[in-house]
Amino acid sequence: MSGPTTGPLPSTDSLWPEPAPLDPRSAPLPRYGTGSLADLLPAVAAGQEVPGLSSDLVLAPADRVCVFLVDGLGWELLRAHPGEAPFLTSLLSSSLNGSGKPLTAGFPSTTATSLASVGTGLPPGAHGLPGYTVLDPDSGQLMNQLRWQPWTEPHTWQPYPTVFQLADAAGVHTCQVSAPTFAETPLTKVALSGGTFHGRLTGEERMDLAAEQLGAAGRSLVYTYYSEVDGKGHRFGVDSPEWRDQLRYVDGLAQRLAESLPPRSALYVTADHGMIDIPFDPESRIDFDEDWELRAGVSLLGGEGRARHVYAVPGAAGDVLAVWREVLGERMWVAGRDEAIEAGWFGGPGGADGGGKGVDDRVYRRIGDIVAAARDDVAIVASHTEPKESAMVGLHGSMTPLEQLVPLLEVRS
Repeated sequence: MSGPTTGPLPSTDSLWPEPAPLDPRSAPLPRYGTGSLADLLPAVAAGQEVPGLSSDLVLAPADRVCVFLVDGLGWELLRAHPGEAPFLTSLLSSSLNGSGKPLTAGFPSTTATSLASVGTGLPPGAHGLPGYTVLDPDSGQLMNQLRWQPWTEPHTWQPYPTVFQLADAAGVHTCQVSAPTFAETPLTKVALSGGTFHGRLTGEERMDLAAEQLGAAGRSLVYTYYSEVDGKGHRFGVDSPEWRDQLRYVDGLAQRLAESLPPRSALYVTADHGMIDIPFDPESRIDFDEDWELRAGVSLLGGEGRARHVYAVPGAAGDVLAVWREVLGERMWVAGRDEAIEAGWFGGPGGADGGGKGVDDRVYRRIGDIVAAARDDVAIVASHTEPKESAMVGLHGSMTPLEQLVPLLEVRS
């Protein structure tokens, strides 16, 4: 038998060291420049000989191109539901030039940011819609970029031309076919305008008109959109009967459009983001409005549950970053503004007015002093200030595969 142990006992800290917070550089970046939503229309338009547009994403040229964007139809969700989407599932091998791989949304993976990237061909740090709600530095208020509240001048907020405008100026027949309510919205103006907007109420009407407009000229670029896959996912969750019914419906819409393509056409079916269901328990949904530790030193909370922009009171950014990283850093990538920019979260080289890596000067302060993106099944909700968003079942915004990966399914006639 051995004798009694002598000397000091080992520290419990050395036996069970504190887990290190997630490194912001370890987040799975969008494939800006080669395989992100921002690269899609520049690649399409380059194939139609629209001057001034190029992309490292190369797609086979087509005289007539339709982009059908299904809000919320993530790559992983589509692959998990072949029974509800037999037609779209049959096209999975066609995705991204026949590689069978997905595109990525940008960061955050949210509708306003993604639609702006699709329409302008630019990453979020250049087009300047880097989140669901972000600070307007001129007013000091949070700006909801989906609803455009409070109102600000659209073309000051996003000054770059859209790919649709460039294509229209180059003689390509260009149009958007969507719900009538989107015809005059500021988001449409800054992200999707160019050519003619056609409002149609039903999905079937949109598919039929999109096919008709494709055949209206020798060169045409048509965009059409459907929103309710996302809507049912937010309300009921992404494996609910309501969500699955919408997936069946949109599968039929895509097949209807594919079977109506005029000659020399290419159809691309894509999405703006995926979605993940977050359980309704205190560990999974951390309530910012009830958490004094996370609130300390915070002036405004922007973004959304899975991708937060945190704006600190003057002089408190360092302390807020330290607390958020300590509390959340094992479950979320938590970065200071400059860290997130340098890591490439918002894009590659910036636009015309420079700024830091991937971010124009006018966009820099719209990004939070701290940016937090969820890796695990967790969300930072705000039950008092964001009651509707906090009640949603399905959420999105971060860089996980369920949220970031989107299809680029292809049909040619």
